[in-house]
Amino acid sequence: MALPRSAKGRGKSASSKSGGARSQRQLRVGEELRHALSQVLARGELRDPHLVDISLTVTEVRVSPDLKSATAFVVPLGGGDLEAIVAALNHAASFLRGQLGHEVQLRFTPRLSFQADRSFDEAAHINEILHHPKVIRDVHPEGVPDDGESDPDGQ
Repeated sequence: MALPRSAKGRGKSASSKSGGARSQRQLRVGEELRHALSQVLARGELRDPHLVDISLTVTEVRVSPDLKSATAFVVPLGGGDLEAIVAALNHAASFLRGQLGHEVQLRFTPRLSFQADRSFDEAAHINEILHHPKVIRDVHPEGVPDDGESDPDGQ
């Protein structure tokens, strides 16, 4: 009795269809693209005035399941107009895609889009909330935060 193709183990898992966890291949390609994109940006070949003398960190590259498109998350070192920088990078995406084609060994170089990485802002906001006096009072009712230096036996 012949089994349908999906029953033979060639079908996609439920998590990849629903956009859940990314596959090992997506993660590997994303990391390779992140390194290559960082090298291309470090060369300073972009002529856009918003990108001249700007140091960028590419924090993550997320690749679609079919590896045809990629979203790069960037943050400028030392600040800057993040929205203008992202707009300039999206404008230069086709040029950067061509440069990436020379750097990575993929059958198809993915289409690039850029987004601002706001994870550092979110982490700073959470840290600020955790250090608020009301939160400290709730966590440490005695009013003295435990800095980890006291003896665990209370001596």
